[in-house]
Amino acid sequence: MLISFEQTLNEISNPAFSVTTSRLHSLSGPNRVQMVLFAQRWPTIDVERRRHIVQAMSELAEASFQVDFRPIFRLCLDDDDLEIRAMALDGLWEDDDQALIAPLVHLLEDDLSTLVRSRAAVALGKYILLAEMDELTPGQSRFLRKALLRIIRNPDEDVEVRRRAMESIAYFGDEEVRDIIEDAYYSVEAKMQVSAVFAMGRSMDPYWSGTVLLELQNPKSEMRFEAARASGELGDLRAVPILIELLEDPDREIQEVTIWALGQIGGTDARHALETVAESEDEELSAAAEDALAELEFAEGELDLDFYNLSISPNGNGYEDDGEFFGDDFDEEAE
Repeated sequence: MLISFEQTLNEISNPAFSVTTSRLHSLSGPNRVQMVLFAQRWPTIDVERRRHIVQAMSELAEASFQVDFRPIFRLCLDDDDLEIRAMALDGLWEDDDQALIAPLVHLLEDDLSTLVRSRAAVALGKYILLAEMDELTPGQSRFLRKALLRIIRNPDEDVEVRRRAMESIAYFGDEEVRDIIEDAYYSVEAKMQVSAVFAMGRSMDPYWSGTVLLELQNPKSEMRFEAARASGELGDLRAVPILIELLEDPDREIQEVTIWALGQIGGTDARHALETVAESEDEELSAAAEDALAELEFAEGELDLDFYNLSISPNGNGYEDDGEFFGDDFDEEAE
């Protein structure tokens, strides 16, 4: 039996009813009228229950692509409770709507909670990637860069917020970002050092390859973990022998990220190592190795030009396609 949005809203508002997954499904994809009803009822619900609802929605959205709670998560960005605001940011991890840029920057700069500001810094990372891929306007790109730089260069800001801002801006990978990463790497704050190695990989800057190689043998597990991940993102073949050794690391998470990194780098030695792990009796690592091998096969496979519907252009100078390009006509810098 289908349950209406309003009926579900009535039930989750009532402490006598349990919040179940089946009920939450009914709140997926709300329209404007339903969101007005939700906005009116939401503040009347006890804060602990609101936290439970948002957490359950976030977990459900991560597990199933068939639900869409984004309008609700957006509403919760203005919730009075900091934990709910933070969870709402997590729930929007796949939402790259450009309309969210200004609200996220507002949370980054003005929210009173360190937790919320740090989550907002993380959330902005996907937009930096879009900017680097020329999917944002130059004005939007400048707006984001300036906002993150203000946070990074603010000595009074909490280190957790500054490090997350650095991780997000790392996608730009230019000389200014290189200097920021270098400063963080030589910082006296351990958290900034760890984030610096993370940012080295995210920047895709070969300049950091040698540093990442050294950090693969760092006695601190968190540094080895980030160095392994960075090695995969940088695609440095020189890292493969050390990564193969890290497959025996006592830290389980390092083993898992090492498997991923070997799949990203590829090559004969990496493939043989992954095949060995795939045949092991450890079911979790074996499955991870099989996934890495599958990704490796895809990356090393030949591209079929017919798949892209490409043909030689009449003048013989290149390719043309049968589709259309839709440009972005919005080129104003965010206020």
